[in-house]
Amino acid sequence: MAAETELADAITKAAQFIGAGIAMGFGAIGPGVGEGFAAGKACEGISRRPEEQSLITRTMLVGQAVSESTGIYSLVVAILLIFVV
Repeated sequence: MAAETELADAITKAAQFIGAGIAMGFGAIGPGVGEGFAAGKACEGISRRPEEQSLITRTMLVGQAVSESTGIYSLVVAILLIFVV
């Protein structure tokens, strides 16, 4: 009976780590693509209108911060899967 309990605990722990890895993996794809796209478009904008560099850079950084919040949410979910479940 004790061996079965240990096996069930080990399977549960493995599922927690796999779930946390999947949550972080998929959760990092969106922010990575979004921030890269925003930075690329900001570079294009600055090359077209160099006098607007400070405004474009500021707007890009705000957009990237908003995009990164989804990555932070996935980090929170992964931490909850590891330590709470």
